[in-house]
Amino acid sequence: MENRNLEIETEIGILKTPHEVFEAIVDPAQMSNYFISRGSGRLEEGKEIIWKFPEFDFEFPVKVARVEKDRFVSFWWESDGIDLLVEMTLTERNSGSTVVRITEKSRELDEAGLKWLQGNTQGWANFLACLKAYLEYGINLRKGAFDFMADKP
Repeated sequence: MENRNLEIETEIGILKTPHEVFEAIVDPAQMSNYFISRGSGRLEEGKEIIWKFPEFDFEFPVKVARVEKDRFVSFWWESDGIDLLVEMTLTERNSGSTVVRITEKSRELDEAGLKWLQGNTQGWANFLACLKAYLEYGINLRKGAFDFMADKP
């Protein structure tokens, strides 16, 4: 039988140690410099936290599934009534840099699934670019990037 599920996979290299990358992912104070406007707590196993994004008027609950310090973070969040698993894997390179790999799964291969695949793939690629810019250069690429969305009907 053919697999009819869609999954997102994206990755990037960051010129920082796995510990530095891990802390930027789990610490809401750091995340507010590149991803969210605020978070209700650190990503810690078994916790449910709330993320607020600057361009949206609503909050996103995140249920933290598994955390392995400096190596792995996974959580569940909801999209269109479907719980989706996000996994972030940190792999140290010989140079002291880190490869960050993100997967999000899964949605059915249908029109709604394809829309999710396109939007969230763009979102996770943006997350990784913003994380890299923040950690390597201290730049918040997200600031003002989505202001145009407020003008859309």
